[in-house]
Order: sequence, then C-alpha cells, then structure tokens
Amino acid sequence: MKILALDSSAVAACAAIIDGDKIVAEYTQNTGHTHSETLLPLAERALDTAGISVDDIDLFAISAGPGSFTGVRIGISLIKGLTFGKNKPIASVSSLEALSYNLQGFDGIVCPVMDARRNQVYTALFKDGKRLTEDMLIPCEELKEILSTYNEPIYFTGDGYALAQKNIQLDTICETPLRLRLQNAVSVALAAENNYNKNKNIFTDSEVQPIYLRASQAERERNERIKENGRKNYCSCLRPGSL
Repeated sequence: MKILALDSSAVAACAAIIDGDKIVAEYTQNTGHTHSETLLPLAERALDTAGISVDDIDLFAISAGPGSFTGVRIGISLIKGLTFGKNKPIASVSSLEALSYNLQGFDGIVCPVMDARRNQVYTALFKDGKRLTEDMLIPCEELKEILSTYNEPIYFTGDGYALAQKNIQLDTICETPLRLRLQNAVSVALAAENNYNKNKNIFTDSEVQPIYLRASQAERERNERIKENGRKNYCSCLRPGSL
C-alpha cells in the first residue's frame, strides 16, 4: 500500500512516501520558511522521486495536530486539496502519536513534547508502541511531576525538546539522537498505516479536521473581548437610574 504522509504541525515541514516496509521518498525542510510555501513542493518532490502521481496513492496521511494552528490548517487544507473528488481515504494522525514512532524500539518511556508557548507543552506518554496517556496540554512543571513517577529511561522527542530538557531535569531522562527529535513524515505514515489497519480515524476529504487542544489566540482574544463587554454592560445596568 502506497502512503503519502505530510506533517506541518511544528517548525519543520516534511513529506514522505512509503510502500509496505520500504521508504520510497522522504523530504524535510527546517528553514523557517512558511509551510504554505514549502509543504506542497515537498509533496511534489516526493511524488516525482517515487515516479508516481497522486492517483497512485492508496492512503493519504496527515499529522492533524495538536501543534501550530497555522501549520496544522495548512497541512489539512493541502491534504483536502490533493484528495478532493478522488474518493481516497485519509488517515488523521495525532502529531504526538506520530512523534512516538520516531523512537520505535527504544526501551523506556517515549514522551513527545511540542512547544505550546507560555512554558507549556503538548504531550503524551507511550511505551512499547502503546499509549499510556491521552494527548495533553500542560505546564512543564506538571509534566515533570508525572514523569517523576516513572523509574525507567525517558526520551523526549519533538520541537519542544530543548524546552523540556531545560525545565524537566530528572535522572531518568536520556538524550535523544538529533535525527529523531523533529517531526518525521515517515513516522506519520507508519502511524497512519496502523490506524488504517484498525479502521481508526479514517476520513474522506470533506470529513478530516484539525485536532486542537485549546482555542487559537484569535479565538481567546475574541472571548476575552466578549467577557469584557459583558462586564461593562452589567456594570452599566447597576448604575443609579439605569434600572
């Protein structure tokens, strides 16, 4: 089964094609350019390298979040565009679950961490390919408390690697090889294949949606304005002569 996988949920953009147990093509760009400029060319390059077209792909895979709001939306929009009207399945993959595939075969706890700003991380725990927790958005201090309960090697992976290493210092934390710290489209493809085999989180182009663990900054600011206006209106009603 040929799988085209994309990931633009964090700082790096990547695309890969796998066919069974063969990695046919893999491209990653971590140059700071916007994903709207880089992701489609990476996908096209992977298809050209493999010598196939979009129509030859059996399963499309997307890292659907959590992560960068803009990055996730770009990835979702591109996968919708590539599959529009083709009646091809799309495997929606948690960005954190995909990251756990970076460290397949490692002995210990795999802890994907994505920088969520404000000293917070998107995270989840995995061991031996199995989930130990759901995806979470928590402060680094809370993650440290959780990890302190495990007496075995712990490996971070993800764009929050440096943040986690700085704020969570435990004797059980091990260094992850540099090559395995960033988002990886091959890992997205492997997670997608697992989902497909279990008939889990498989969608059409009209169904697939981003995975968010919190509202975007624009939504949060809008809600704050609504609350503030509500308070002002309430106080106005309490003024003498207003009732």
